[in-house]
Amino acid sequence: MAQERMPDSTDVVRVAHRPADSGESARASRCWWEHSADEYQADNGPFLGDARFVWGPEGLEEQQVRLLGSAEELRGARVLELGCGAGQCARWLRDQGAYAVGMDVAHRQLLHSRELDRRTGTPVPVAQADAQSLPFADAAFDIVCSAFGAFPFVPDAAAALVETARVLRPGGTVVFSVSHPVRWCFPDDPGPEGLVATESYFDRSAYVEEDSSGRAVYVEHHHTIGDWVRAVAAAGLRMRDLVEPEWPEDNDRTWEGWSPLRGHILPGTAIVAAVKDAA
Repeated sequence: MAQERMPDSTDVVRVAHRPADSGESARASRCWWEHSADEYQADNGPFLGDARFVWGPEGLEEQQVRLLGSAEELRGARVLELGCGAGQCARWLRDQGAYAVGMDVAHRQLLHSRELDRRTGTPVPVAQADAQSLPFADAAFDIVCSAFGAFPFVPDAAAALVETARVLRPGGTVVFSVSHPVRWCFPDDPGPEGLVATESYFDRSAYVEEDSSGRAVYVEHHHTIGDWVRAVAAAGLRMRDLVEPEWPEDNDRTWEGWSPLRGHILPGTAIVAAVKDAA
């Protein structure tokens, strides 16, 4: 299938809170990350590392919390990373002995993964696809994971988790991190203005950045904690843990709306861990 040509610019002229369906959301995410991949990796690459599994801006690492399993359990496991970007997490998993593959909606992000393959000597097989329609067989993986990839950008949390559960074997694990839902109430500002609630937690309309023609160039979706719990259950998964990382004292980094000021007061990240029960 021919690749859709991306527009020449993602200039944002207005922000709206409105509905955005799966097609519009997928197209906007692909467009945004094709154009933003270079800047994102340049700005955040030093924090993310070349082969490091970080769950969010707080800096919580998988080797600290072992949400995906012990070192013994990871060796030989078939793992899919959704929204992998440059494949840093999948590369860390491969260094642990897992057979990890990455998937991202943006081709440009995957080119950065190829560069890290060459730099590290640890190649990560990757695929360009939408998390709402995964190009993998049923029960193909032991583990599915995502660190701020894919799930914040899908309108239907339940449908996305059903698709995730489809490619997960019975007894397998899914763990993903998203912006903590309570953050939806507050401006995305790392300073004092980001501590004053301005939106309703229960407003589930999408955050949409539009260009001059009204075309969505960036879409992010809000799902409450209850939405995620119900979506996990509806997908036939059993919630195992919900981790809300605290901001560490030694992290002085400001990353967009995340900062030490806000991080010591408001949760910034939610990590959902669930299991697909054996049939």
